[in-house]
Amino acid sequence: MTFSEIQSRAQAAAEPFLDSRRPRILVGASTCGKAAGADDLLAALPGHLKEMDLDIEVSQVGCLGLCYAEPLVELRSAEHPPLLFSGVTTESLGGILTAYYRHGGGSALATMGDQPHGDAPPFEQLPMLEGQVRVVSRNFGRIDPENIDHYMARGGYAGLARAVEMDPAEVIDEVRTSGLRGRGGAGFPVATKWNFCCNEEADQKYMICNADEGDPGAFMDRSVLESDPHSTLEGMIVGAYAIGASEGYIYVRAEYPLAITRTERAIEQATAYGLLGDNILGSGFSFHAKIKKGAGAFVCGEETAMLASIEGKRGMPRTRPPFPAQKGLHGKPTNINNVETLANIPVIMAKGGAAFAQNGTEQSRGTKTFALTGKIVRTGLIEVPLGTTLRHIVFDIGGGIPDGKAFKAVQTGGPSGGCIPADLLDLPVDYEHLAEAGAIMGSGGLVAMDEDTCMVDVARYFLEFTQAESCGKCVPCRLGTRQLLQLLNSMARGDSKPGDIDLMLDVAHSVKIASLCGLGQTAPNPVLTTVKYYRDEYESHVNDRRCPAHKCEGLLRYAVDADACTGCTACLRACPAEAVTGEPREVHTIDPKKCIRCDACYQACKFNAITKS
Repeated sequence: MTFSEIQSRAQAAAEPFLDSRRPRILVGASTCGKAAGADDLLAALPGHLKEMDLDIEVSQVGCLGLCYAEPLVELRSAEHPPLLFSGVTTESLGGILTAYYRHGGGSALATMGDQPHGDAPPFEQLPMLEGQVRVVSRNFGRIDPENIDHYMARGGYAGLARAVEMDPAEVIDEVRTSGLRGRGGAGFPVATKWNFCCNEEADQKYMICNADEGDPGAFMDRSVLESDPHSTLEGMIVGAYAIGASEGYIYVRAEYPLAITRTERAIEQATAYGLLGDNILGSGFSFHAKIKKGAGAFVCGEETAMLASIEGKRGMPRTRPPFPAQKGLHGKPTNINNVETLANIPVIMAKGGAAFAQNGTEQSRGTKTFALTGKIVRTGLIEVPLGTTLRHIVFDIGGGIPDGKAFKAVQTGGPSGGCIPADLLDLPVDYEHLAEAGAIMGSGGLVAMDEDTCMVDVARYFLEFTQAESCGKCVPCRLGTRQLLQLLNSMARGDSKPGDIDLMLDVAHSVKIASLCGLGQTAPNPVLTTVKYYRDEYESHVNDRRCPAHKCEGLLRYAVDADACTGCTACLRACPAEAVTGEPREVHTIDPKKCIRCDACYQACKFNAITKS
C-alpha cells in the first residue's frame, strides 16, 4: 500500500473524531489528568449519558499543557461551539453535561478562561496558550495518542514519506537548514551529529531515543510520549534513515508507565501500517525499534552511561573520544537524540527546514518546551520560540507569582542548571544567553521562586539530588559534590566558618573542570549562580547565623511578641515539644532550648504574635 493510500484511509477513519461539530466528549487523560481524577470522569460518563439519553462518543486525549487546570473536559456538539471545562469533578460533571447539551449557551458555568459558557474564548486564546507557538505540542489534546489514524490525519508520517524519497545526505541538509539543536541540554547541532554517524562505515548502526528524563520538576519528554508518541517515533525513523541505522531503542525510565504503554502501541501501529519494520513504504529501508526500560538512574541520561545500561551493564559514563557516533552501542556507530529533538523532525521534513527556522533566534532556531512549575499561578507544559524572555514566560504565560508575592528567581535546566535573578527577567531564553548568565537550557525544566525562597536551601536541594545520583566513577564528582553538600548543610545548620563561601566556590570550580561527564560538570551550577546573584544571603547564613527567608531550621529563632499575644493558647496546644508555656489570656513564652523549630506554633497563631528571626 502506498503512503497516499494509507493516509487516505487514516483520514477517513479519523474524520469523525477531528470534526469539532460532531457530538463528542474529550477527556484529558495523561498522567497529570489521571492524577487529578480523569479516570473517575471516564468511568462516570457512560452512566450520565445513559441517564440523559445521549448517544455521544467519549474519547481520551493527551495533555493540553494546562496542568494547573486538570481534569479538563472538552464538549462538542453540532449546535454549539466546542467548550473546554477545567477542574471538572464527578460531582460537577452531570451539571456541565446538562448545561451544555440541554441548555446551550445560556449556562453560567465557568469554562477555561474563567468566562461564562457563552463568552468562553477560543482554545488558542486561553491565557496560558495565547503566547505559545506549538510545534512539538501541535497535537497535544487534539488527538487520541493511542490512535495512529488521528496522527496521520493531522499530517503525521508525511515527513517520513518525503524523507525516504530523498538521499540521506539531502535529509541531513534539510535538518541543517532548520538550525535544529539538540533539546536534551547541550544544544549540539542535530545535522552535524547525524552527519558524523552517517559518514562512519559499519555493518550495523543504531538510532537511540533518550527518554530518560530525570530532572526534578521536568516532564517534557513524558508529556510528548503520552500525548503524541508517533511524532517522536517518526522522527526516530527519519533519523535512522539519515544515518543508515537498522535498529533502535527508546530508552525510557520505568517510572513512566503510561508513556511506555502508549509508545509500545505506537510501535505496533506503525509496524502494522508498514511505516516501521522491513522495507518501509517500499523504499528498501528497514528499521526496527524497541523499548528499553531504565531503572531511573539520573546518570543514565548521559549518553555513554545510557549505552552501558542498554548493554546490560552498570550505567556509568566513559571517556570520550571515541564518541558514540564512532563507537557506541555494542561498539557500533550510534546516534542519540532526546524525545523533543526527534518530535521536531516530522515538522521539518514535512514543511521544510526554512519554515521551521522562522521561529527562534539566529543561533537558536525553533521552539522549546518547558515544564513550568514552582511558585507560579499557571503550572504546566508550555512551548515558546527560543529567544522569548523570562518575563513573558513567567508573567504572561505563567500568570505570575501567587498570593501577590514578589518574584525572586527562576531555576532553568534542573539540578544541572542555574538560578536567574529578578533583575534578569528580560533575559532571552536561548542557549547563548542562559550560558552567559551561568545557567543552561537543560531539557527544559523551569522552576519559579518567590520572595520566601532561601537560595542557600535551593542550592542544597539540588546538590542533595546530584550527589545522590553521582555514579561515583570519578573522584571530582564523587567527593566534590559531597563536600559541596556538606558546606551547604553547615550553612543551613548555623555552624559554618568564615571563608566557607570562597572554599565552596573553589570546590565548585574544581568539580566543574575535572569531572568526567555532564552530571559532574554541571552539578556545581546551582551553587555558582546562587552565590553569584545572592551572595548576601550566603553571608547572612555564615556571618550573621541568620536565614533571611526564614527557611533554614538550624538558623530559626521563634519568639512571642508580647504586644500581639492574646493568650489564646493555640500555640501551646500546637507545640509537640512542650516548648511553649503560659496561662490562658496571658502572654506566652517559647523556650529556645526545647524548641524543635517545627513551625507549628507560627502556623497556629491567628494574631501574628509568633515571630521568626
